Amino acid sequence: MADILLTHANHLYFDRKQVRKMQPYPPLQTLLAAACLRQAGFEVALFDATLEPPEDGFRAALEKYQPRLAVLCEDNFNFLTKMCLTRNRELAFFMCQAAREAGATVLVNGSDASDHVGDYLAHGADYVLIGEVETTLVEMAAAAAPDGIAGIAYREGGRVRFHPPRGLINDLDRLPFPAWDLVDVESYRSRWREAHGYFSLNMVSSRGCPYRCNWCAKPIYGQSYHCRSPHLVAEEMRYVKSRLAPDRLWFADDIFALSARWTVEFAGAVERMRAQIPFQMQSRADLMTRDTVSALARAGCAEVWMGAESGSQKILDAMDKGLRVEQIHRACERLRAHGIRACLFLQFGYPGEDWEDIQQTIRLVREIRPDNIGISVAYPLPGTRFYQLVEAELGPKKNWEDSDDLAMMFQGAYTSRFYRELRDALHLELDVAHGRAPRGAGTRAVRDLWRRVEELERTCLNPNPTLLWTCC
Repeated sequence: MADILLTHANHLYFDRKQVRKMQPYPPLQTLLAAACLRQAGFEVALFDATLEPPEDGFRAALEKYQPRLAVLCEDNFNFLTKMCLTRNRELAFFMCQAAREAGATVLVNGSDASDHVGDYLAHGADYVLIGEVETTLVEMAAAAAPDGIAGIAYREGGRVRFHPPRGLINDLDRLPFPAWDLVDVESYRSRWREAHGYFSLNMVSSRGCPYRCNWCAKPIYGQSYHCRSPHLVAEEMRYVKSRLAPDRLWFADDIFALSARWTVEFAGAVERMRAQIPFQMQSRADLMTRDTVSALARAGCAEVWMGAESGSQKILDAMDKGLRVEQIHRACERLRAHGIRACLFLQFGYPGEDWEDIQQTIRLVREIRPDNIGISVAYPLPGTRFYQLVEAELGPKKNWEDSDDLAMMFQGAYTSRFYRELRDALHLELDVAHGRAPRGAGTRAVRDLWRRVEELERTCLNPNPTLLWTCC
């Protein structure tokens, strides 16, 4: 028996790309929420849907624990959750209905639920917790009724009622460490070791992002940014290193090392505590100053992912990225000078991007030769300025099925097929350059793929592409 059963709707084996990558991470936000409930005196249990069969497994957990509350708390630090994938939503609806049938009161928190409150309430949720989850969840768990609790939505008299929004937690240091004992760490370790020969776990040092890229959805933390104390992050690193023994760490922050001063203090604390674990993180190219990169190296950073997005300054400006192409070059040079791998996120298909802009991005990759790349296409999500610009062109498909979908959902310059072929060609060229291409794939295969891309560039043009960048 447990008073509260927590779960989430991100099942790795529903996503073909994630199965190929086989880099599963535990649901960090869910574990943090569980730790906060425990801190408040509640007995909690977890059904982790990441690796387990989700339908049968969740039903079995409901029968085993017979919870008063069932909480579908998504991992708000996981980019897959932020993408609001259709398959995850379908699983979330199933879990809401199953929990309600089992007699539990159903609470839901996550990016997709915040954007589609009515849909979740219609599919079994009793309450949607909007925004940052911890304080609202603890208050809901303790309350006999929802009166006066900020940050929730529910049905009343046939209509959806919204309470005033919840303020964010300013002092993240008061939050406990995640409830790691609730998750089967060894299941994650075995899959990582089998696929890659090492094991990685996830942490966070901050919440939110203060930058204003107009395609980036922020339904949980808005435009805010709050950071934990450097010494406390180092202390958690030491805890994870000694108790869970990962070989590497992934800092899942939207922006890691926003402040050079914070990063220098963090590196010092890590060194004093002997907490170094090789870690990777994501940040911005313009934040990779000399002091920051030097401190990252001292702290054990092995790999930095940066949102380069495009090699075209025109497109970066249209995105409100606040970044110069030359800063991407400079950041990669500085990272490599300190032995840190430099990796780039790229985004094709933004309104106004033409073949010349695409070629500029290809040249950027060839000139820098990053250690790795992640490629996506422009993906309109509710709440963004980009979504408002293309909303009239969206059809019934408004979300990807999984993270490998790469479908254009508005009238871009080219069809989805073109962008998928472009992705494959650029990935293969970089893999061949770094000597990690599949057996039999070499320069000839790269040339063949690029010939196909060039042919599709002529044949896969959309007749009336959205050219909105001049308005941005």
